[in-house]
Amino acid sequence: MLFLKHKYSTEDLIAKCKTADRKCQELLYKQFASKMLAVCMRYAVDKMEAEDMLQNGFVRVFQKINDYRGDGSFEGWMRRIMVHSSIEYYRKHHKMTLVDIDESGYEQPVNAAAASSLETKDLMALIQQLPAGYRMVFNLYAIEGYSHREIADIADITEGASKSQLSRARTLLKQKIEQLEGKLYEYAG
Repeated sequence: MLFLKHKYSTEDLIAKCKTADRKCQELLYKQFASKMLAVCMRYAVDKMEAEDMLQNGFVRVFQKINDYRGDGSFEGWMRRIMVHSSIEYYRKHHKMTLVDIDESGYEQPVNAAAASSLETKDLMALIQQLPAGYRMVFNLYAIEGYSHREIADIADITEGASKSQLSRARTLLKQKIEQLEGKLYEYAG
């Protein structure tokens, strides 16, 4: 395969993907698939579902690639598409239950000292255990950096529901971290 011997920059791949060059689409996919799968895993029930989300996301990336103007990071642009595509997939295949709660508990931060002693993979595993609605809002807010208004638009919920889901997610995550820290303390002692 003489074609694969050539090194293409991301910009070259993007330009060729805009002409629907299948080989360059494959190379771009291979370059970003693992990073984007990690994004999809945040919204999926399991790895198989995340892989479906990834495929749908890349279809959308290639459909919209002519919209990418190079103003910002291509990876960031692709990440937004993957997040939106994953949420759309999830909403299509699962019933999402959202619960409104009293607004007085919104800012219950996760214990930073406890969280800092956990490895990133352990923290991500705890986040993955959150109920779907909580996990989605937590990921959008805390990891992706969306505002509650943006989350409301993306997830088709109210801003209040977004805030309450985040509050519940933080509370549950805090409990899970404290339980894990307690187990680690018992094990070490």
